[in-house]
Amino acid sequence: MTDTQLTVTLSGGGIEDAREVVRTLQGVFGEPDDLPANEHATVRTAVFTSPATVEASGSPQPGAVRLSAPVTVTVQGSPQAVAAASDTLAHAFRTRDEGVASGDQEQERQLLLVP
Repeated sequence: MTDTQLTVTLSGGGIEDAREVVRTLQGVFGEPDDLPANEHATVRTAVFTSPATVEASGSPQPGAVRLSAPVTVTVQGSPQAVAAASDTLAHAFRTRDEGVASGDQEQERQLLLVP
């Protein structure tokens, strides 16, 4: 069984908002390579490597996690990983789907998480 890589790019909000988004995904994808750490960055990234089979986490309820400002999140990886990440974020945050792009083996989805 091969591993799946999910790349998460975050912009907007503060460092704690970025960390909260990444922590939300840890329940599905495990520990990322690193938590976002640069307080002055305008774009932050996290990379998860997880088992090939991932499923969305069904808790907490939508809007249960609070953000200080809107955060744009782009998730990129296999279609299954992108779907699991998108569903997990939609369960934890109020989200607006900003679009999706598909390639041969990867997919990219952009979500806007709102406070």
